[in-house]
Amino acid sequence: MKNQYNLIISFLVILLLCLGACSEDSADKNFQSPTESGIGQGGSLARFTIAGDYLYTVSTQKMTAYNISNITPQKVSETIIGAAIETIFPYQDKLFIGSQTGMYIYSRLNPAQPTFISLYEHIQSCDPVVAQGNYAYVTLRSGTDCRFGSNLLDVIDISNPSVPSIVNSYQMLNPHGLGVDGTLLFVCEGEHGIKIYDITDPTVPELLQFIEDFHAYDVIPRNGVLIITGEDGIFQYQYNQENQTMTYLSRLE
Repeated sequence: MKNQYNLIISFLVILLLCLGACSEDSADKNFQSPTESGIGQGGSLARFTIAGDYLYTVSTQKMTAYNISNITPQKVSETIIGAAIETIFPYQDKLFIGSQTGMYIYSRLNPAQPTFISLYEHIQSCDPVVAQGNYAYVTLRSGTDCRFGSNLLDVIDISNPSVPSIVNSYQMLNPHGLGVDGTLLFVCEGEHGIKIYDITDPTVPELLQFIEDFHAYDVIPRNGVLIITGEDGIFQYQYNQENQTMTYLSRLE
């Protein structure tokens, strides 16, 4: 029931944000960040995302691409990736795909047929991922569905996407979804709450705040507003990049 609830909430949030993003036009919209037009912004636990004129979905083993430039979506390709695929996150001209055994990087230079670039492998564990600049942030967690994984936050150097490499790893409690915007990194700790990090140095996240009074499973930072989904409902916080503060706005149960 909890997973179904999170899926419904994630769908509603990504749908609203995708509609807002796709209403704007841009000549090179296929190669913009998730906060710019042409990219639908969902949570890091999402199994589907919109980038430009394409919708990408992942199942446990494959990725499917749909052309949505017309009123009737058209399936254009299907790519077998591997086992235990869990999440998909778009960034610029790439797709970052999380699985229980690693992070896959695919190119969108041909958006109708994404192509494999590389695989960063890790121990078996649940694995959402987000990216910004030359770095990707990956959370690994233990749990029933994730078998015997560790609870970690990994910082991955993707400056050369063909050879991603780990630069730092931090012990966590039970990390779930995460989000990044500018100098702030947000990491959901499940039943323990949410952590906010300063990533002025993107390789060395420094903990700024740990909000512990609710469950946090996934998060979407967008234009200074943080949307957090969890067992307790949907929370909104306002965050400020300059003074790195968080202000509670609302809760939808």
